Amino acid sequence: PHQPLLSQKHSCTRSGIYLQPIMNSMMDDPIMARDPVQPDPTLINEDFRPTLAGERHWTTADFASFWVTMVISITTYYLAASLVDMGMSWYQGVLVIFFANCLTLIPMLLNAHPGTKYGVPFPVLARASFGIKGANLPSLSRALVACGWFGVQTSVGGNSIYQMLMAVSVGAPWLVSPPLAWLGI
Repeated sequence: PHQPLLSQKHSCTRSGIYLQPIMNSMMDDPIMARDPVQPDPTLINEDFRPTLAGERHWTTADFASFWVTMVISITTYYLAASLVDMGMSWYQGVLVIFFANCLTLIPMLLNAHPGTKYGVPFPVLARASFGIKGANLPSLSRALVACGWFGVQTSVGGNSIYQMLMAVSVGAPWLVSPPLAWLGI
């Protein structure tokens, strides 16, 4: 006798196979992080091992707070001030910054979701797309962007501190002349 290809719960529709029950079972299936069995020592270390469910303590509020601290920085104020300087009103500048940050939140959430849900760090997730050796490329690009961003933050922050000291000290000679003139700095 002929065996049906589809079970009773997976009925056919006019456009093809009805996959909703399959998709529901796939999405609800808990994928649990676990330590690898006999891993290759060149591919894993303490930073690359999965974070087990019991070791994850961040809540949605923790992630939201982390995002807010990333967005509210000295460069955000600098950008908003430059928008006002270019002719926008203060509330238009704040709205532009707000919507731009919401726009960047979308790819950040899409990039972070698998790691936060399954406890796998980004370099390990990148191996699925780029291969074991190729995963170094996105990891290095993230590191270079972080170094550049650190430089921008440091430059803007240092300039702000310098301007505040100049305002308080009314052009003290130790601020006007280079402090390390004997080094040529």
